[in-house]
Amino acid sequence: HRPRTDPIIVHVTRLESALSLVSLSLREENVYRHFAKAFWPGPLTLVAPAACHVPVEVTAETGYVGIRCPQHSVATALINVAGVPVAAPSANRFGHVSPTDPQHVMADLGCEDVLILDGGATHVGIESTVARVGGREV
Repeated sequence: HRPRTDPIIVHVTRLESALSLVSLSLREENVYRHFAKAFWPGPLTLVAPAACHVPVEVTAETGYVGIRCPQHSVATALINVAGVPVAAPSANRFGHVSPTDPQHVMADLGCEDVLILDGGATHVGIESTVARVGGREV
């Protein structure tokens, strides 16, 4: 089980969606935009002070929210169909290595009641790069 003290990453398909979830000064927002435009969609998680409407279950009461804009077409389609940012952990048990293909997910979670959207193997490594913007220096 995932500890409630560990934040959950929010996935978006648009920079504007990400900006609606964070609370940044104008200077910090410019830095955030720069990183997002340079590296999204892709394996970069941007962590920033959370807007007041972001649930504490997502932030784990840290006051920060991590946001990614995935590159994979299946993830993008899921977020677009949902019509809202999607808060979701990696498809593995907490503390285990993140999966890179559907077989890894089945090996780790196969005994659980799960639905796997099989989009094939990932094209990038295991974990995303994380950068914090706001609250402190980048």
